[in-house]
Amino acid sequence: MLALLFSCETKMKNNEEAKIVVPIEGTWELISGTIITKSDTVFTDYTKDQKMIKIINATHFSFLKHDMNNGKDSAAAVYESGGGSYSLVDDQYTERLDYCNAREWEGHEFNFTVTVVNDTLIQKGIEKLENLGIDRVIIEKYKRIKD
Repeated sequence: MLALLFSCETKMKNNEEAKIVVPIEGTWELISGTIITKSDTVFTDYTKDQKMIKIINATHFSFLKHDMNNGKDSAAAVYESGGGSYSLVDDQYTERLDYCNAREWEGHEFNFTVTVVNDTLIQKGIEKLENLGIDRVIIEKYKRIKD
């Protein structure tokens, strides 16, 4: 009898573990971004002129960003893309950028703290690339894209 109960309990635990879904998985649209470099703060509203999505599955992430003028205005033409693997432990999210149109960013890790509230993901961390002279705090706010 004890063996049967233990077997059922183990099966239930395995099924419960299989149902756990990481809250950051999904497709997200970037709404706003703040970049803080030393004492300089730049806020960007990504609902105007540009659009970016981030796609996160169980093991990898990718992002795609482009301008809303179909690249016709050379001063405003924007295209960025990248992706790689990530890890998430509690609220600590680490991206390993394996692919990027800005190739000098490839091979770097970026650490963030993430918060998910309802359909909003907030990602805050430091982008530091000594070889490019980049050392800044970024805060990005995303809205979940519903199926």
